Amino acid sequence: MFIVPLAVASKENGENSLSTYIVHLKKPKGVFAQAVDLDGWYRSFLPVTIPGQRTRMVFSYRNVVTGFAAKLTAEEAEAMKRKEGIKSVWPEKVYSLHTTHSPDFMGLQQNLGFWNQSNYGRGVIIGVLDTGITPGHPSFSDEGMPPPPAKWKGKCVFEGECNNKLIGARSFVEGEVGPPADEEGHGTHTASTAGGNFVKAHLAMYKVCGAGCSESAILAAMDAAVEDGVDVLSLSLGGGSIPFYMDSIALGAFTAIQKGVFVSCSAGNEGPSYGTLSNEAPWILTVGASTTDRSIAAVPKLGNGLTFDGESLYQPNDFPSMLLPLVYSGANGKAASAFCAPGSLKDVDVKGKVVLCERGGDIGRIDKGQEVKDNGGSAMILMNDKLNGFSTIADPHVLPATHVGYETGLSIQKYINSTMNPTATIIFKGTVLGKQTAPEVTSFSSRGPSLQSFGILKPDIIGPGVSILAAWPVSVENKTNTNSTFNMISGTSMSCPHLSGIAALLKSSHPDWSPAAIKSAIMTTASLVNLGGNTIVDETNTTADIFATGAGHVNPSKANDPGLIYDIQPDDYIPYLCGLNYTDEEVGTIVQQTVNCSSESIIAEAELNYPSFSILLAESGGSQTYTRTVTNVGPASSSYTYEVFVPTGVDVSVKPEEIVFTEVNQKQTYSVTFSRQKNISLPFSQGLLKWVSAQHDVNTPIVAIFE
Repeated sequence: MFIVPLAVASKENGENSLSTYIVHLKKPKGVFAQAVDLDGWYRSFLPVTIPGQRTRMVFSYRNVVTGFAAKLTAEEAEAMKRKEGIKSVWPEKVYSLHTTHSPDFMGLQQNLGFWNQSNYGRGVIIGVLDTGITPGHPSFSDEGMPPPPAKWKGKCVFEGECNNKLIGARSFVEGEVGPPADEEGHGTHTASTAGGNFVKAHLAMYKVCGAGCSESAILAAMDAAVEDGVDVLSLSLGGGSIPFYMDSIALGAFTAIQKGVFVSCSAGNEGPSYGTLSNEAPWILTVGASTTDRSIAAVPKLGNGLTFDGESLYQPNDFPSMLLPLVYSGANGKAASAFCAPGSLKDVDVKGKVVLCERGGDIGRIDKGQEVKDNGGSAMILMNDKLNGFSTIADPHVLPATHVGYETGLSIQKYINSTMNPTATIIFKGTVLGKQTAPEVTSFSSRGPSLQSFGILKPDIIGPGVSILAAWPVSVENKTNTNSTFNMISGTSMSCPHLSGIAALLKSSHPDWSPAAIKSAIMTTASLVNLGGNTIVDETNTTADIFATGAGHVNPSKANDPGLIYDIQPDDYIPYLCGLNYTDEEVGTIVQQTVNCSSESIIAEAELNYPSFSILLAESGGSQTYTRTVTNVGPASSSYTYEVFVPTGVDVSVKPEEIVFTEVNQKQTYSVTFSRQKNISLPFSQGLLKWVSAQHDVNTPIVAIFE
């Protein structure tokens, strides 16, 4: 079917008024024999251009959605919405990157256990959507690497610089011609984290971020990656909470999982407030950030002899151990000075002194040190605000510095006010391992609940995302005036590729597992305690709740042998999506097929066969019963009994008391009934259902949200 084009675009519209719009079309009956035929159909919807005017088509999507991205005026976009065959037209969103020793910490010991069992990810292809990549970096050496599998159909536009490790590299950034060079560093870092040279997985880079990460480019890259034959997609970017049918990452990810591609995304860096997640769709693994047991210690020592924990990546060898004068930058009562804002210290006497600065004020942590340095300060102690609490980060500061927690900062302020001549120094101790409170949920990691679907617990998992050391563009000069091939940065951008790499290992170890099965294995085997055997804490140094941790901290070796899995087939999401009160057309946009919700067995959100329970309990709502189906991937003959750690304010009953298997891949179903107790004033409470056999513990987290 061809559509009469919109009116001819005149020069009066002006190219400066053109913006990129995402256009979704109703899927035509039948299929187009050639990509050029589909492209021609798409172009039939566009305004007719006049000679000399640039082409309107930006991207033509073939795999993940039915539609295209085009340059339109606002008036043309409105007119297009009224055309037959058009489902939706919206201006593209610009997403942001989620950035601000880990293998050993996660129990992946070199040449042992899961590494060997997974063949080091051999034959698996990880597609990374990011800022580009630096070919030739040692992390992307292909020594000992086999060639890519025969299914690989992608291409590399780095002339002669790709190899058996880096098998694909393309740019989708508008206006960028040539290879996807990484000027930011972020993409090189995430790609080496997901699949650096130690593992045998292959890497493909899809550059989607320049000044920002445009929605049209992200869709185009996902479209290409699925066609190229990737097994895992890793996206360390996002744009906040939005309905799934308007979320291009969710749309692209759904088609990906339909084709067996696992999708891992960062949860976002908007924590610690509740409801701040990105990438909430249940077919995506949503990854929060936690610390490792390593710190790059920079210990502030005060004139009264007190010392405190602190961190800094910059570790000078020649900083004097003698005490220097200590001053609080905000002693003049000005907020800008307290934050060490640019230009705020020119009238403050900081020369030769250690300067205490406050975090915040929309000023970068390193930029605060630059202001201290520019005004002659010798060193900086950066104290957290109350919101960030105990969460600190090792940054490549421009001068001797240390980042300390909020309570430590208050103690230092108290000391300054207690004496006429406060003094301090910083003792740089380098790398310190074995912190028993690790992992800790960091303050910036975005928190649940999912605003789009309260019946799905998010984030799914946490993984290492603080002060992560990985590859960096060789040509980039860092703030300490040294060229480095590696850099240490933080964000859920860093935790996401850890999970992408783990998913690749699981895919290699279990090639028959679906994306949902891999996610289930990761979630049900997650660690619930820290290295010291106590509960995982957050930035307040108290127990982190379930909206911070999700199922817990990833445990790769256990994920390789989960015992039971909760599997979900792509069509299983249709009754779930209908249950979100989406229209037939909205559900169809997601699943890329015609849907009639009135003929579906619509289910409540919490009825999806997800490896967790998230339930809403009204004060007078009565009991709610949900079923789950588990698949035996452990010993053929095995039996499981349950233990329940009951959420406060909830009565829980489970049937049956025992589930028994006689075959591998056999399925069994159980049910759980939840009832709200009277006089509950909590916003939510959490618990755990554990199925236990002779060899396995299968954890299923529970959160009850009280309406």
